[in-house]
Amino acid sequence: MVPKSERFELRLDEEQLSRIGDWIEKQEDRPSKAEAIRRLVEVGLSIGDSRYVHFSDGEKLLMFMMRDVYRALKIKDGDINPEFVANMIAGGHYWAPKWEMTGIYHNHVDDHRALSHVVDVLDMWSFIESGYQRLSALDKDALAAQVGPWGKDPKFPGFDGNNESEEMGIAGFMINKMDRFNSFKGRELNSHTPTYARYRRMVELFEPMREKLIGTELNLNQLATLLSV
Repeated sequence: MVPKSERFELRLDEEQLSRIGDWIEKQEDRPSKAEAIRRLVEVGLSIGDSRYVHFSDGEKLLMFMMRDVYRALKIKDGDINPEFVANMIAGGHYWAPKWEMTGIYHNHVDDHRALSHVVDVLDMWSFIESGYQRLSALDKDALAAQVGPWGKDPKFPGFDGNNESEEMGIAGFMINKMDRFNSFKGRELNSHTPTYARYRRMVELFEPMREKLIGTELNLNQLATLLSV
């Protein structure tokens, strides 16, 4: 049985019609204008389907050339299996990479607000730790007396791995892969307790202090203010 179809009116401007005409001329079977539009709609719908990976003709060629390079060099321990990629392209199995390569094909993108928060927090804690190290022994004792446990050798606790995994992931990548905020390198970065609300209050207090920290460090009173939050 022929599937039912629906007629509808479609109006295109001259430029769009010209581009469709150019596309038709490049097809071996020279489809009609209606058939060309149907095919282009299918292409557009498939590209918009996030379940599939999409390759241009040039990218397909490069993938097969890369497969041949791997074969010639007898590379066997690469992170990507070029034979798998070539077979996937040859068979049209464009769903397969998202099943097989979840570390590459995922839909997560770091939220810019989380990134901004992490940078603010890392910057603040770098000044807190540096400022504390510059205090005299008497001032360190005074800070501990004012603040309690938080004032005794304060260290950046990290972010909560359960509730703030995005922030913890951003911080880890920035510190360990980008070599930013090196004083935190090698640390666990998991506070094991939520930090967002406290850090936000601390950052709000730190921002006006930060503007004046040119060639100087946080003093005893400033550290006490931040660590008392």
